[in-house]
Amino acid sequence: MRSDDEIIEFVREHAAGDVVAAIDAPLIVRNAAGRRDCESQVQRAFGRYGAGPYPANRGMPAFATGPRGARLCAALDLDLCVDSSAGRRAIEVYPHPAMVVLLELDRVIPYKNKAGRTVESLRAAFGRLLALMEAQLVELGLSSSARWAELREVANGATRKVDLDRIEDEVDAIFCAHLAHRWHRDGRAGNDVFGDDVGGAIVVPRS
Repeated sequence: MRSDDEIIEFVREHAAGDVVAAIDAPLIVRNAAGRRDCESQVQRAFGRYGAGPYPANRGMPAFATGPRGARLCAALDLDLCVDSSAGRRAIEVYPHPAMVVLLELDRVIPYKNKAGRTVESLRAAFGRLLALMEAQLVELGLSSSARWAELREVANGATRKVDLDRIEDEVDAIFCAHLAHRWHRDGRAGNDVFGDDVGGAIVVPRS
């Protein structure tokens, strides 16, 4: 887990100018309990694929004083309005439904370390995820990336869950960066927006 200061320093170093950031975390949470409307909408659309989001509300300790993502965006001068035309802006994304769409899945890939999943099953899931990203997201040029080759080597040779834990966030970050690019390039013409600026919005790419 990186500290706020580490994240802010990294972004300021590598994205000092105009930027679109795709953040895998709730950015606007105003409901006192239950789910946000955007989460309910995504659940209805993608729940059958096992890709429904976790609920976020102000009753949870993580959001009682406001979302961490929103604080980071404020510190980095990123506009949270989903249809913002500002040079620096951020959208909320959730990788699982996006993977269902872009990787053409009939069920979310179980690569997250949860109870009951063995290192063998996680290794296989990571292998499938990385292979599909490489094959389906051809514009990323992953097959020619030296770092991607290192990630695939780690995934293929993992003997402990912690080996896979070390690369999970980086793989998610690569995928989310692709979602940011798609939103910058296509906007609402190529993406669906669940929710709104009042209660929170989640952007999911359209096939």
